[in-house]
Amino acid sequence: GALPESQGGQLLVEKVVELIGTSANSIQDAVELALSRASVTLSSIREVEITRTSAVVENGQVKGWRVHCKISFEIESRVHE
Repeated sequence: GALPESQGGQLLVEKVVELIGTSANSIQDAVELALSRASVTLSSIREVEITRTSAVVENGQVKGWRVHCKISFEIESRVHE
């Protein structure tokens, strides 16, 4: 998706971290796990881009999901005094 150019007249800078969420239940659960873990230490999360999805297979059956995510968050502006 398109990234915003500004917020309230100020330019934004974002950083991206890559995480892998895993769930035995669903792809959505895997994404939500990655997002919830990222939210513990990151604030101002703006977007989650799913870059790869794969199934965990055991004995010929799908046993879970792995979702590779790029999580972008705003870098806070600091005014140097």
